[in-house]
Amino acid sequence: MKISLITPAKKHSKNGNRASALRWARFLRDRGHTVRIDVEYNGEPADLMIALHAWRSAGAINQYRGKYPAGPLIVALGGTDVNGFLKSDPDVTLKSMDAADALVCLHDLIGQALPERHRGKLHVIRQSAAPLPFPRKPAARHFDVCVVGHLREEKDPYRTALAARLAPAGSRLRVIHLGKAHTEDWAAEARTEMAANPRYIWKGEVPAWRVRREFAKTHVMVISSNQEGGANVVSEAVIAGVPVIASDIPGNVGLLGADYPGYYPVRDERALADLLTRAETDPAFLKSLVAHGRKLKAGFMPAKEAAGWNKVVDLVTPAG
Repeated sequence: MKISLITPAKKHSKNGNRASALRWARFLRDRGHTVRIDVEYNGEPADLMIALHAWRSAGAINQYRGKYPAGPLIVALGGTDVNGFLKSDPDVTLKSMDAADALVCLHDLIGQALPERHRGKLHVIRQSAAPLPFPRKPAARHFDVCVVGHLREEKDPYRTALAARLAPAGSRLRVIHLGKAHTEDWAAEARTEMAANPRYIWKGEVPAWRVRREFAKTHVMVISSNQEGGANVVSEAVIAGVPVIASDIPGNVGLLGADYPGYYPVRDERALADLLTRAETDPAFLKSLVAHGRKLKAGFMPAKEAAGWNKVVDLVTPAG
């Protein structure tokens, strides 16, 4: 089939939306489909549209529906769709969801936030990651904690830095933050935090190989977000064998499970500091995080994600 894959992330963007689109396109091409990735839809012939984000891709969805009123359509819901635009712009968001033959979400709890009429066409497909090409060797001099996420409000980006300020005087804790500043104000705040907090180092936007190198030497990864739709960085950390400490939002609990031992209350740096101190000083706790992650690995493998997409595509297309 000719598949139009719409993503709000432009061609050279390094954000998660672009990475997701490229990975999904690879799965679909491996199955023999022709996939065109665009930010907008300009009327190109298509046997199927897959639109990432109900709200951000609404224009493309409307254009496709105008040309192909009965054309198969899959809408992949973003975290901002579920956590933001359903409330701030429900008409546009719900119109896209209503138009879809199938909805794809990235974690188990999204259905709880959707209108009941949409739950029957909702499919969970977790994002996947490839294993590290080299063994992990955590740093010896420092207890490194990595944060991988852009500097913007949804990510609560400085929560781990604030927690590091509360670490005991003898702690070896050091926070390495990889991610692009959404605005110059966010960048200035990061530089100010570095100047005041010797435990915090912001590296800015880096390529994917640099993130994987950090995973090889870090002791723990923190995902501190206020909201998520199912962050791929969680998949990457789990597959790499990196212990994860996460805010207790649905987007994290829906990936890691309700029984995961590494949660802290969102926006609570004191609780996060306590967990980080425990991870540094209590080997049994750190091993429990690793053990839970190991049990989750099978759900984040590329073959599992590819099979999920193949199933949904078959479901909505005439040949399926």
